[in-house]
Amino acid sequence: MTFARFALFFLVVPLAAPAAEIDWKQVGDEATAMLRDYIRIDTSNPPGGEIAAARFFAEHFERAGIEHRILESEPERASIIAWLPGRGDGKPIVLLNHLDTVPADPAAWSHPPHGAVVDEGYLYGRGALDCKGLAVMEAAAMIALARSGERLGRDVIFLGTAEEETGGKLGAGWFAENHLELLRGAEFMINEGGHGRRLDDGALVYEVSPVEKTPLWLRLTAQGPAGHGSTPQGSPAVERLVRALEKVRTRVRDIRVTPEVDAYYKALAERQPADLAARYRDLATALEDASFRETFLGRPEDAALVQSTISITVLQGSEKTNVVPPDAKAEIDCRLLPGETPEQFLATLRALIDDEDIDIEVLLSFPPAASSTDTALYRAIERVAAAEGAAVVPVVLRGFTDSHYFRENGITVYGFVPAIVTDTDVRRMHGIDERIPVAELGPGTRRLVHILRELDAPD
Repeated sequence: MTFARFALFFLVVPLAAPAAEIDWKQVGDEATAMLRDYIRIDTSNPPGGEIAAARFFAEHFERAGIEHRILESEPERASIIAWLPGRGDGKPIVLLNHLDTVPADPAAWSHPPHGAVVDEGYLYGRGALDCKGLAVMEAAAMIALARSGERLGRDVIFLGTAEEETGGKLGAGWFAENHLELLRGAEFMINEGGHGRRLDDGALVYEVSPVEKTPLWLRLTAQGPAGHGSTPQGSPAVERLVRALEKVRTRVRDIRVTPEVDAYYKALAERQPADLAARYRDLATALEDASFRETFLGRPEDAALVQSTISITVLQGSEKTNVVPPDAKAEIDCRLLPGETPEQFLATLRALIDDEDIDIEVLLSFPPAASSTDTALYRAIERVAAAEGAAVVPVVLRGFTDSHYFRENGITVYGFVPAIVTDTDVRRMHGIDERIPVAELGPGTRRLVHILRELDAPD
């Protein structure tokens, strides 16, 4: 090629424009405005109505030039997926969230649950943490990257699903069964679960969840003779049910330290006073000490990590005081430790109740699943944490999320909301005055972008 032709080549084939710097102040302001608008869309489940949320994100993606698609499993029950193309250097990473929330009683709240009020640095609203805040940070990260022109090594996929709060059968479950190919062979996924948290000494940790306790929701139905309340006969259904529930309530609770829980407390030990650190480094042995065991199990958050739990949540008997009903029902929420199958737990429960006239129906159950922490994504999170002076701590999530649908399909999923929140903030999820720190929306989005960038770095 002559010099003249070489020069002409560069005139007609311009070099790719460099990516623009991301204005993180703008990103934080826009994320706050987006979350306020999103909280004002009531997606309480039931009934859900997630189609409105899907359209909300579709409008934002449309303005940013991001390809997207709305998928309806049933009328008004919708999920949304969006794609930000990468260079094809690796398999895609998915940013997962759910569009529905649990209901909220406005009478119990300090601010309207769907008012999106900002007060003393907090944005209040149902879904602020669970999980509209995460959804906004994920969408804001993709939009910021799209605007900047930066092209990552992997495709980034946004997936907002319907109906997570009641099991996900119309959302992530339906998507995994019918549209898994839209994830384009994704290798990794980030979902709700752990958070950034400051310990008592001020140290920052990223709590990342590679595994969850397995839910097992059951309905117990007792049968018995019906009649007038003034003349009880035999063994009424309500009494039989109460006896069974008392056995459940007073059962001997086995304590077990799983490898995942052991790893969590070993990681926490590095940030604890010497005496407590020694206990955490060998938690199974420490729990053999009666005094320590009483103190440890006295904290519900700790107790739930070493025991499979049962919560009695629903009771149904007669609708009238003077009527003995022919049947009585109770629903219980069981959460199983990693390594314990629903079948094993159900067999133990039947033996404990020991009443053939009580039927036990499974309302919700799925097999346990976990993700390895020996991955490029986990190490990317560790590098981002280290840059902030934080340690990464693997946690067992006490609740459950949509993650299991994708772990069952071979995708590595970590639960991590990239915002620093307090234990009080976390306890307000599903409760009264749910909130998120406004000052964390921008930094949370930035952390997520940095994690996506670090995934491109040599492992």
